[in-house]
Amino acid sequence: MASLIDPVELAKRLIACPSVTPASGRVFDELEEALLPLGFDVHRFTLGEAPDGPVENMVATRGTGGPHFGFAGHLDVVPAGEGWVSDPFAPVVEDGRLVGRGANDMKSAIAAFAEHRGTLSFLITGDEEGPATFGTPAIIDWLAEHELKPDMILIGEPTSEAALGDTIKIGRRGSVNMWINVPGTQGHVAYPHRADNPVGKLARIVAALDAKTLDEGNDSFPPSNLEFTDIGCPPGATNLIPGGASARLNIRFNNLQRGVDLVRMVEEIVEREAPGASVVAKISGEAFLTPPGALYDLVVSAIEAETGISPTLSTGGGTSDGRFLIALCPVVDFGLPNASMHKVGESAAVKDIETLANIYQRVIERALS
Repeated sequence: MASLIDPVELAKRLIACPSVTPASGRVFDELEEALLPLGFDVHRFTLGEAPDGPVENMVATRGTGGPHFGFAGHLDVVPAGEGWVSDPFAPVVEDGRLVGRGANDMKSAIAAFAEHRGTLSFLITGDEEGPATFGTPAIIDWLAEHELKPDMILIGEPTSEAALGDTIKIGRRGSVNMWINVPGTQGHVAYPHRADNPVGKLARIVAALDAKTLDEGNDSFPPSNLEFTDIGCPPGATNLIPGGASARLNIRFNNLQRGVDLVRMVEEIVEREAPGASVVAKISGEAFLTPPGALYDLVVSAIEAETGISPTLSTGGGTSDGRFLIALCPVVDFGLPNASMHKVGESAAVKDIETLANIYQRVIERALS
């Protein structure tokens, strides 16, 4: 089953455009150049100001009426890091693998997407790896303004584990980051009555939150978990009581929880253990779950037809832009094996890219038939 675009060659062209988050310009030019001959109307727009912007996005549509199938993805990549054998933005094929930053997450998946009748749309953002403030949420606003609404969306994130097709994501956990600041009064350790040491108060907060069981999970999700990611106070002499102490935490939560309720829980514990301390929170997204239905069946049957594998339906791992897109329609994530994503030497097997293109084409043919 051949697509109209050579997915490996297009992936090379996209990788050759350095696009560390937020992406803009040349990498979008390359994708637009590939889509225009296929009959897509390409709309590009840039929104936002520093620190979360500006961000470039693309909505490319072809066809009218229903059904409307959407493919969502991102062209931004994480920084390359040190230690690459070759230039991370000069793609090469070595031992059957395409090597370059973005080969796995997720320029190859974008290159593998294909065609057909009905309405087909590319929903491509330049900011998924970063704060995403002006990324996919802006695309959703654009769709609403133009009275476009997909019936189902496939996100090309690298979800497979040991082999292409072994895992699809049918939902994702929510995520919230919080910063706790406990004020104190600086002073000499020999005169503690003249100071107010914040460290003990912060220690009580950490102990109380660390002992908290959020839930036991359910049939679709593992238990929610709270993890501290930083604890500290201003550097000083060994005989100095610090004037403040702080901690940072992240909660990955299932659909038994809501971000705002978790923030309130932390605020209450902080106020109890250290009156006057502050909590700043940022909810990255709520948990979501796509119920069984047509989109499940389309993706699973296409994977089985091309690979012979019956995929596991998972909600594990990190977040994706599905946390935004679920407001429109059913969403699943499916893409390449993810072992090398974000790593030095990121790569994808050429054979997997070609097979992924065939799987996507089967999904589209059935979705739009």
